Amino acid sequence: MSLQDLNALSCPLSSEQLKALEQVLGDLSPLQQAWVSGYLYAKNASEQTAPTVTAASGTYVTILYASQTGNAKAVAEQLFDKAQQHNVPVQLQNIVDYKSKSLKKERFLVIVASTNGEGEPPDDAMEFHDFLVSKKAPKIPNLHYAVLSLGDSSYEHFCKCGVDFDERLQALGAQPLLPRVDCDLDYEQPASQWQQSLLEILKAQSSELSAANSDELSNPRVETKYDRAHPATATVLTNQKITGRHSLKDIRHIEFDLDGVGMTYQSGDALGVWFENDMALVEDLLGVLSLDAEQSVIIDEQSVTLRTALTQFYELTQTPPGFVEFWADRSGADELQQLKAQKPLLREYAATHQIIDVVSEYPASVSADELLGALRRLTPRMYSIASSQAEVEDEVHLCVAVVSFKQGEAERFGGCSGFLSRLREGQSVKIFVEANHNFKLPRDHSTPVIMIGPGTGIAPFRAFLQQRDAEGSSGDNWLFFGNPHFTEDFLYQSEIQGYVKSGLLSRIDLAFSRDQANKVYVQDRLRERSKEVYDWLANRGAHLYICGDSTRMAKDVEQTLLSIASEQGQMSQKEAEDWLKSLRCDKRYQKDVY
Repeated sequence: MSLQDLNALSCPLSSEQLKALEQVLGDLSPLQQAWVSGYLYAKNASEQTAPTVTAASGTYVTILYASQTGNAKAVAEQLFDKAQQHNVPVQLQNIVDYKSKSLKKERFLVIVASTNGEGEPPDDAMEFHDFLVSKKAPKIPNLHYAVLSLGDSSYEHFCKCGVDFDERLQALGAQPLLPRVDCDLDYEQPASQWQQSLLEILKAQSSELSAANSDELSNPRVETKYDRAHPATATVLTNQKITGRHSLKDIRHIEFDLDGVGMTYQSGDALGVWFENDMALVEDLLGVLSLDAEQSVIIDEQSVTLRTALTQFYELTQTPPGFVEFWADRSGADELQQLKAQKPLLREYAATHQIIDVVSEYPASVSADELLGALRRLTPRMYSIASSQAEVEDEVHLCVAVVSFKQGEAERFGGCSGFLSRLREGQSVKIFVEANHNFKLPRDHSTPVIMIGPGTGIAPFRAFLQQRDAEGSSGDNWLFFGNPHFTEDFLYQSEIQGYVKSGLLSRIDLAFSRDQANKVYVQDRLRERSKEVYDWLANRGAHLYICGDSTRMAKDVEQTLLSIASEQGQMSQKEAEDWLKSLRCDKRYQKDVY
């Protein structure tokens, strides 16, 4: 409904007031409009007597987080801390621990949800997501809620998990406290603004929010020394290429020194790396756009040169679709205009062209401020940790594939992988640990595990093997590893062969795709071992892990697992899907894919 429509419905505002309101709202982003909505709601509510909500144990705000790698959890924890500072009674829970039947008793619910892969909910959120979209979900007209979504706009189903939660809660009769906000990779600022808007609304509900017993509220906050906003500084111990001279891949084993840093991690966690863009790339971009490198610009309320801004603060190697749309309007190029109307092609173009490729191919003039306004803020890259502290102590190791490709005559490199490849011994890097609670070894050391990790997907399984070795675990270990060539691409070959010799690796299946006429992949080896794989999972209680490429490998492996369940377990397609889903819910099927 437009404001003009409101005027026709006996709106209390005059036509002049409506015109002014429409002009103000037209200059605001959706997030700013949400803040204004929250502010007016809170201001109005504070001047009125709110209805009393009766509950035996008091009424408080339940904050749930649905997190795969830890970002949603961190945002939820920030909201929890801020709410406590403002004396808003809250409890914080991982959504996997939330009892679905409690939903109909809630009065205030906040969900911070990330989206996993191509629109899937995080592993911890699968059961609650299934419940909410099922016929078992109750009508909840007395519930007030808010949803913040985290995602990556380069994917087709951007923030789908949060969208699903929001739409389904409304369909069940719940009332939004403020509009849902969908955040891209650079989520810090919009998430902070959303938190502030929500807190203004919640503070206005103080007459309804009154926990009868503060001991009833769960406060599972554990402060960490280092995080995304407060990284540690570590020095490089080793940066070694571990693929052969003739390999098509440049894969690096990188070790960082944590001595004196006080950083701890667990096998299965990820390491966040803050990087800087290649200076040569920055100079090329400034030259193409004819911009002054020494011009001053304001970043986070501080004055820096444009060169510094492009080097340290903005993404240049990952192009968001929104930038292509911006440049289409700025350049007027027909090809880019056509892409705007074809979203799949737009995402494909953005994924294969860096910022400099777009502006070089379609020249246009732009000011420094306009350029920075269209770019996305630089975000850290996450890498599966390739070591166990039980083995390496004050070190942390990575296994990194250097991204490189030709764009015309120019060679392009990935932002962080290129940065890491240029590091030399003794140089400093800003890093932090991102806990991954959805990718952990079983607590029972006697439990068998199956690990499927081609290419750099071997990284967390090197950590798993180091940990099981250090702990003296009795459980069998089965590794599936693949890469193009045995002689050039067998990562950590001597270590793996040592584990086979010692008996730590009970079984190993290798798939070197290009060492024979017909290409062989890890899913082919899985299929060849169908009977044993099913036996390990169905009869021996094994845990299965996948790490690596999400677009092809992980999907092919999952289809193979479904086929194995259908054939070996005599299941229908639906039964096989339910069986695999039950393994995921039981933490026996875990994925770390990218």
